[in-house]
Amino acid sequence: MSYQTPRGTYDILPDEIGRWHDLEQVIRDKTRLYHYREIRTPYFEDTKVFKRENDSSDMVNKEMYTFEMGRESYTLRPEGTAGVIRAFDQHKLYGSMEMPARFYYIGAMFRHERPQKGRQRQFTQFGVENIGVKAPAVDAETIALGYDIVKSMGISSVKVLINTLGDDESRQAYREALKKHFAPYLEDLCGDCKRRYEQNPLRILDCKVDADKECMRTAPRLSEYLNEESRAYFEKVLKCLDALGIPYEIDERLVRGLDYYTHTVFEVVSTRPDSGAQATIFAGGRYDHFVSYYGGPDMSGIGFAIGLERLLSLAAEEGYRFSDDSVLDAYVIGLGDVEENVLAIVQDLRKAGFTADANLVRRSLKAQFKSADRNKAKYVIIVGEEEAASGTVNLKRTADRSQITIEAAALAETLNRWEME
Repeated sequence: MSYQTPRGTYDILPDEIGRWHDLEQVIRDKTRLYHYREIRTPYFEDTKVFKRENDSSDMVNKEMYTFEMGRESYTLRPEGTAGVIRAFDQHKLYGSMEMPARFYYIGAMFRHERPQKGRQRQFTQFGVENIGVKAPAVDAETIALGYDIVKSMGISSVKVLINTLGDDESRQAYREALKKHFAPYLEDLCGDCKRRYEQNPLRILDCKVDADKECMRTAPRLSEYLNEESRAYFEKVLKCLDALGIPYEIDERLVRGLDYYTHTVFEVVSTRPDSGAQATIFAGGRYDHFVSYYGGPDMSGIGFAIGLERLLSLAAEEGYRFSDDSVLDAYVIGLGDVEENVLAIVQDLRKAGFTADANLVRRSLKAQFKSADRNKAKYVIIVGEEEAASGTVNLKRTADRSQITIEAAALAETLNRWEME
């Protein structure tokens, strides 16, 4: 009987993992430059961490993997922000860290949705949370970090879409205007929109089913309901993006899929003509009441999340040159009763910082050379019984097929010199 991965999951095989290592290294390098620190939270949490009162998002209402253990209900994390904020509050990091507290995370998330290109039920997400300081410059700098990572992966066909949801007062006025507008059309809207009408009418604007209906096109715009404070905040965010040289487009229909956002919301999307429905590369926004929800102080924060599968796919499509971690520095070939010598040489090379491998059972010279070729070895070291007795090795450079005989003790030094040439 053969077994397969569950639907919506996949294996990352050894020939593919090098791309992930490259991307993760770019992420760690950039987050270090922006002074973010990594946080790791559990893969499952109390269901209430994610299922907040009156949440209208599809993620909460349709896509969560929830299971019962006795009287407890747990959920596999569908996104990263909630767990980070829970940890921030639980460990009272607001009292011990300099504000803003900057976190990043990388890990698996789980959503029960229809698998398709670039979207799986288990997927890997990188995200950041910048907590404790509410300022337009912080919003712009957060967007800049994600934009910097995308550009560093060689992805040039992108644009920033940005909008503001305003403060509580502005959003409440807009909610009332939307409910008044959609009330006559409610029976013609999909089931999700009917639910959103009661929970959060802003989310109706994000509907894919009813997107082309006339009532969507004639819906009031949020900008008409912004108070002066919200308008001034957004204008300052845009000026900060201008100062950073980040191009953007204002998209007044952008509301984002989660209910906790306030003020700035944004998406960075691919402009490639083949992107289709999977155009979003990363997205996020500011939240004003999320920290206090979990028992912490009334603090604001901002964050975003990037699906790494999507980012890797785009980087490959745009020709990013990933490193080849299958290339071996040195392969040691042994002829005769020299297994102990071969093993010692391989270990000495590894201690010197070279990736090295060898045949540790007796095989023909031809078979061992084939192994060296399959491992893309830059250097081949050959040691037979005569070489073992004299303390020498035959060193071959595969690039130009040159070969020399040297003292075994000088092998690492010689390779270092050749690497510098």
